[in-house]
Order: sequence, then C-alpha cells, then structure tokens
Amino acid sequence: MIEQKIRSEVRDIIDFPKDGIVFKDITPILKNPALCTEIVEEFVTRVAHLKIDAIVGIESRGFLFGMLLANRLQKPFIPVRKEGKLPYKSIKTVCDLEYGTAVLEIHQDAFPAGSKVLLHDDLLATGGTISAAVDLIQQLGGNVVACSFLISLNFLDGKKLIEEDLQKECIVLLEYQ
Repeated sequence: MIEQKIRSEVRDIIDFPKDGIVFKDITPILKNPALCTEIVEEFVTRVAHLKIDAIVGIESRGFLFGMLLANRLQKPFIPVRKEGKLPYKSIKTVCDLEYGTAVLEIHQDAFPAGSKVLLHDDLLATGGTISAAVDLIQQLGGNVVACSFLISLNFLDGKKLIEEDLQKECIVLLEYQ
C-alpha cells in the first residue's frame, strides 16, 4: 500500500524550523525513484476523474510532485512562489503559516480566466498557504477544482478547512491524525 511506503520513508525532524514543530522531511522519498514513480501514478489515478487545465504548485515542496504530476498528465505547471521570486508581473497575498506569515505570488498571466486548476502542495498543515493560493487563483479568474497533497497533518485542521470552508475536494496519500 502506498501509504505505508510513504510513511516508512518520512523522517521527523524535531524543533525545525523552530521549537515545538515536528517537521515531516520527505527528502528520503526523493532518493527512491521507484517510490516517486508510484506516488505520481497514485496521484494520476486519484485525479483521473477531474477535468483540469493546469496544476498549480506551491513553493517549495509543492514543486516536487506537482511538476512530476503535471508532466505525467501533460498539463501546464504553474508555480506559486514566495514574494520577490517571480521575474514577471505578479499578484500577491499574505498567508498565515503554522509558524509565522508569508507573502505568496503568482504571475498575472499564469493561466487563462476560467481555467480549472488542481492545486498541489506536498504537505498540508493549517491550510493557510492553500487558502492564500486559492485566493490568488480566484483573483486571476481560475477555479480550483481540487487540492492534492502527499501528506496531511489532520490534527492541524487544514484538511477540514479545505473540505468544509473552501468546499474543495482534498486528495491525500498519507494522513497523520
């Protein structure tokens, strides 16, 4: 089962990036090409019912499997980045993180208005980053049809926020209760 394979590779880093945080390190997964392929194929299976025009990935971990999934589905990949990292005209918004705040940006010409978007990040915590990214996508006239994650930390209520408050489908491969 893919969940068990992912869980066996995830490494907990205590007090990173600050005291009290248990960081879920997915870099061991990246050393396992066969597992990476399985993960992408599992995402392909789980999003097959969606009609999407593009995949938006959130910096930085959302780029890893988001880009692989976009490539596998032959869909454009659009990055959402931290402030000051995009070279072209962009719009921005502030998001609350479990350990602070950040400003996120997306290019103004990222996709045509009316595009159906799959929003991807490799880890879901409080949902603050996802909420901000949904806001950016909607400002550009896009429609987030679902959100996908490698891991969800359900005890931080991000999944609940996506499903109940944002009313978006939430696709997750590994959940921590």
